[in-house]
Amino acid sequence: MSFKSLHHVLDNLGTQYQPKEQRQLQSLLQCWAEVVGPVVAAQAQPISIHKDVLRVATSSSVWAQNLVFERQRILEKLNARLKFPVVDIRFSVAQWQSGSTPQPSPGAAQQAELWQGHPSRMPEPTNASTARSNQETMDSIQAFQTWAKRVRSRSQHLPLCPHCNCPTPLGELERWNVCALCAAKRW
Repeated sequence: MSFKSLHHVLDNLGTQYQPKEQRQLQSLLQCWAEVVGPVVAAQAQPISIHKDVLRVATSSSVWAQNLVFERQRILEKLNARLKFPVVDIRFSVAQWQSGSTPQPSPGAAQQAELWQGHPSRMPEPTNASTARSNQETMDSIQAFQTWAKRVRSRSQHLPLCPHCNCPTPLGELERWNVCALCAAKRW
């Protein structure tokens, strides 16, 4: 007969006598980041399972809504990996722990890099930071007029879309031969 450490015995007792839903949640937490990816896992944390419904806390209502659209795909991936069924997922900001706000994820840097090379990207004017700080103190009408003036001046020298004759960034014309709106209408 071999002796086991007290820690090992207590772990086994805790596993045997913990509620079924808590064991299910622990099992789910082990594969959560792999199922949803590191960017989503940083913004959404499973908090409980009750009657086969997973409750997930999100960092913002925007994340909650976006994940609702991905709910079915997440359910399929989870059910393929778990030994128990999850029938639905509910997303909410209600139980998000503010102290657990994650550091910027590696995906954020990749998104910023993708945006820098996007065909619709327009270079910022050199005095953009001054314009932004002045805009914060303006009322809404003045802010709109300033924005409209800036857009007109930025698009003044752009080539025109051959389909709709709107000013179009050169990158869009090189990629799709039309502006992004006309390209989207084709799809």
